[in-house]
Amino acid sequence: MESDPWTDEENDLIVADYFAMLADDSAGRAYGKAEHRRALLGFLNDRSEGSVEFKRRNISAVLKGLGEAWIPGYKPAFNFQMSLVNAVARWLERNPAWLRRVPERCSAAGLQEATPLWIGPPPALSNQPPPLELEQMEHVARKFDVARRDAGNRALGRAGEERVLAHEQAVLKASGRDDLARAVRWVSEEDGDGAGYDIASFTAEGRSRLIEVKTTNGWERTPFYITRNELAVADACRSEWCLVRLWNFSREPKAFELHPPLDAHVTLTATTFEAGF
Repeated sequence: MESDPWTDEENDLIVADYFAMLADDSAGRAYGKAEHRRALLGFLNDRSEGSVEFKRRNISAVLKGLGEAWIPGYKPAFNFQMSLVNAVARWLERNPAWLRRVPERCSAAGLQEATPLWIGPPPALSNQPPPLELEQMEHVARKFDVARRDAGNRALGRAGEERVLAHEQAVLKASGRDDLARAVRWVSEEDGDGAGYDIASFTAEGRSRLIEVKTTNGWERTPFYITRNELAVADACRSEWCLVRLWNFSREPKAFELHPPLDAHVTLTATTFEAGF
């Protein structure tokens, strides 16, 4: 039976068990991988411990493609089958609160003493993963429209903006510009959407920074949506506007910045069209 493909029932069982461990891991609660594995084996079709461990790594890879966090101890293993992707999608559909979660440290209270974010280089050809891995990740992200899901998660988006707001204030304070830190505005919260950016901040020298924030719990290459208005403002305010991409948000938020023109960094694909008479 070991060489036979995993059934939907087996996939559902191991996915549910994986998420139980992931919930504990994310919350900092102790759990035992071996205990989970031994309890699970009795419900599977004569699977070995090694096959269970490798399947868990496959689940990590699926979650990476879906723009979600995974258990750090299970390095993503690729060449997984779509039946496993479907099992993860079924679990997420039955547990919608998982996608809406926001870490406690990202609440208003947790951000009072926020430190600056880790800002790294943006994705590029020079640091992309192997072609087959990248192709599988992109296929999963397109199939389940990960960009639309993140864009529709208002709690995630708001928490990301609040984290970048705290970052900007912390950077200015560290530069001795408490005056500018006090002047930073959360535009999307105070004035509503429509400005083409979320936060109005400053450099330490006092130059304007118009920041659009895009947030995901996934890896740095998780796709995102950007509106026609945001692109227009980016083009009109090239010296001031920037996009801050927050990733790995549910665990240890990291970020990179993109500056206009955006099509020098990303591929822009039209997904909706306005029909007029």
